[in-house]
Amino acid sequence: MTQTSPAPAGSMSQGSPATVMNGMLVGPNQMTLYVFDRDATGSGKSVCNGGCATNWPPLMAPPGAQPIGDWSVITRDDGASQWAYKGRPLYYWVKDGKPGDMTGDGVGNAWRVARP
Repeated sequence: MTQTSPAPAGSMSQGSPATVMNGMLVGPNQMTLYVFDRDATGSGKSVCNGGCATNWPPLMAPPGAQPIGDWSVITRDDGASQWAYKGRPLYYWVKDGKPGDMTGDGVGNAWRVARP
């Protein structure tokens, strides 16, 4: 009997770094992604570095990643690449424990669940 892998839930487009699940963007690990209100949309920069990035790990892009559709790649202060959706850098929240958790929504009145 041959086993097949299920298609990603709510796949956006082939090759996109995230998918849509329950109306929100989720990373390849199915964990909720967030945007930070203090990031300037379209600036190509993240203002969440150092300790901030420890609590809000960026959705990292592999070396050489190229923009695709609404997805762009920004360069972080440390030189690493991070995915952005519609010009907004994306992050995980360290306190989300399982797929579907959204405990970071509204933290500091500055973090929001990323939505397509």
